[in-house]
Amino acid sequence: MVDAARARKLADRIQRIVAEMLERRIKDPRLGFVTVTDARLTNDLRDATVFYTVFGTDEEKAGTAAALESAKGVIRTEVGRQTGLRHTPSLTFESDDVQRNAQHIEELLAEARRSDAEVARTATGARHAGDPDPYKVPREYDEDDE
Repeated sequence: MVDAARARKLADRIQRIVAEMLERRIKDPRLGFVTVTDARLTNDLRDATVFYTVFGTDEEKAGTAAALESAKGVIRTEVGRQTGLRHTPSLTFESDDVQRNAQHIEELLAEARRSDAEVARTATGARHAGDPDPYKVPREYDEDDE
């Protein structure tokens, strides 16, 4: 096992290497507008998962996934060369769902705003049920009550 801080540093280095490779060296026409968002490395440094987002249609996203799979060997070779590790980690590319999650959160917030506006509209002009002063006041005794 390796120190978690070292694994994190290597994961950041792998993220930069993959991003540079996709920008400069991989010339696959299926490769869309790709952004490498994160890389995670197992503690034994054997497997690296690279997360990416693609801007475009579902067809472009599928093409980008195929392009990344076909370029995996070239990218892994470059990662091994630049990191100098004894065993180069195997690479797995996974689509990052950040955009979809952010859109879902925005939809939920819009629904909450609509619901709050409906409650505010319903509450306009409403009165509380019961007495205006619901607290019981202690009775004051007169001299005649004794």
